[in-house]
Amino acid sequence: MAAHLLNLLPSTAINLDTPHYRLYQKHPSYSHLQIFGCLCYPHLTTPHKLSPRSSPCVFLRYPSLQRGFRCLDLSTKRIIISRHVTFDESIFPFGSVTPNDPPSYSFLDDTSEPSSLMHDILQSPSSSAPPTSHASHPTTTRAKSGIHKPTQRLNLHTTSVAPLPRSHLQALQDPHWRTAMHEEYHALLKNGTWKLVPRPPRVNVVQSIWLFRQKFNADGSLSRYKARLVANGRSQQPGIDCDETFSAVVKPATIRIILSLAVSQHWPIHQLDVKNAFLHGHLQETVYMHQPPGFRDPRNPDHVCHLQRSLYGLKQAPRAWYHRFTQYALRLGFQHSRTDTSLFIYHSDNATAYLLLYVDDIILTASSSDCLWQIITLLGREFAMTDLGSLNFFLGISASRSLHGLFLSQQQYATKILDHASMLNCKPTRTPVETGHKFGVDGTPVHDPSLYRSLVAALPYLTFTRPDIAFTVQQVCLYMHDPREQHLQALKRILRYIRGTLAHRLQIHVSPSMNLTAYSDADWGGCPASRRSTSGYCVFLGDNIVSWSSKRQGVVCRSSAEAEYRGVANTIAETSGFVIYYASFIVRQLKQRSCTVIISVPYTCPPIRSSTSAPNT
Repeated sequence: MAAHLLNLLPSTAINLDTPHYRLYQKHPSYSHLQIFGCLCYPHLTTPHKLSPRSSPCVFLRYPSLQRGFRCLDLSTKRIIISRHVTFDESIFPFGSVTPNDPPSYSFLDDTSEPSSLMHDILQSPSSSAPPTSHASHPTTTRAKSGIHKPTQRLNLHTTSVAPLPRSHLQALQDPHWRTAMHEEYHALLKNGTWKLVPRPPRVNVVQSIWLFRQKFNADGSLSRYKARLVANGRSQQPGIDCDETFSAVVKPATIRIILSLAVSQHWPIHQLDVKNAFLHGHLQETVYMHQPPGFRDPRNPDHVCHLQRSLYGLKQAPRAWYHRFTQYALRLGFQHSRTDTSLFIYHSDNATAYLLLYVDDIILTASSSDCLWQIITLLGREFAMTDLGSLNFFLGISASRSLHGLFLSQQQYATKILDHASMLNCKPTRTPVETGHKFGVDGTPVHDPSLYRSLVAALPYLTFTRPDIAFTVQQVCLYMHDPREQHLQALKRILRYIRGTLAHRLQIHVSPSMNLTAYSDADWGGCPASRRSTSGYCVFLGDNIVSWSSKRQGVVCRSSAEAEYRGVANTIAETSGFVIYYASFIVRQLKQRSCTVIISVPYTCPPIRSSTSAPNT
């Protein structure tokens, strides 16, 4: 009986799902739940049409294994099993039953053997004793006095964080979200984001909505409530109210290279956050938007907002902000990197500074503290930004600096992936993939491919600090269009490996040298389906790994040598594209004469070694 009820109740061991839902993939029904011991009338199958169709009974047990409800007949002391029972939960006659003989069993609508559960109940000492009347008890109770209070269902789940509202009307009723909305609205007015104008005829007017988000610190504690007014860019028409929309972001390898340089040279690293970054961009097109929900001007309720600045949600907003920041950074003396347009370099006779821009997050490092604070002051005069101090948490990556270097960790992000997969309590494994295992296209299709795709799509960002799973993540990404059971099992093995290595971090050492070393390798026809080869490389700047990749080649190689040389070509393209440039620039600043470049390949190809002069690179 208890197991039947437990199977219908939510369990914390399976993320508040019910065992019934996990077993049958459908939510249980609670309509059949009745009070034990109440009066009931089961349907009886009688041989004669004038015989009684039912008899007063006591409800004892729920149905199990296709059986009916189990009831005790008050007159014959028989246990009746029937699927059709009428309940009267206001009467409980069980206390008035005094059994004299063990009950006999009669099965109706069923052919299975009876249980001795009722026999044990009736033979127990507590059941054989005469019932005690509450009315004869001398103690005065609330029930005797006619005092009955309704049962209050209390929610024992407590949290100090207000839940995310579903609409702006619900958010305005909460003081935390109402304050966040007012701050966002006044910031938009102060920045001159729009002007209220009468709605022109036959123009496209985009909608605006409120988005709510809670910002957390690296330790998981609540930082602040954030409300953001977003324009619905889906209703924009290309060529009318939007044109160019592309905006660059900094490359992961660029971030690791700059951090490696700063750590090796003991430079300070600061993190800056631009408030309402997209609002600083100037629009070149004419865009009209409806007034914000909940903040309609009472004097001009029918007016629309003529946008003067870019707004979140507009298709051209990222490009407008990037163009605005770039113009000001160039005026300050920064220069664009030749290979990464989101890296800005400042160099003078006395100081050198690097600025990395990723939308509204900025990482700034300089050779001296005076140069660093001077740049922060100049940026603060032009943009509303917050100096978050030394680098500790950016882009979902936790950074901790010590005498041994800088440690980058994505433990919080990995925990979210495991929680989404309901594998926080899974058994860890030591390796992310079986040795020598090849993925094919055979097998049973996955029952829920959307879950597979959502989990696989979240894993590539985890490789920002985890080169150990780059190969296996690349393998499971190849089958997102048609995942099979073997691919799902491989994905679960990766998650089990992540569960056992949550504490793994990427260490950036204090490297005394800035030599560039690249390692390349490739298999031959490793993919059983396409017979394509998989090539990979890793690039070290000094003692620190700054770039890595594992990718299936685009064509079928006719020999292992061809596969290896294609892998070497990809490695040389990576190093000559931007890594060598950064290394040569660093060498120039350190006043060294040359930079050694080493590319190591397997024994099937001769090793390539070259020494390149830094100024001519």
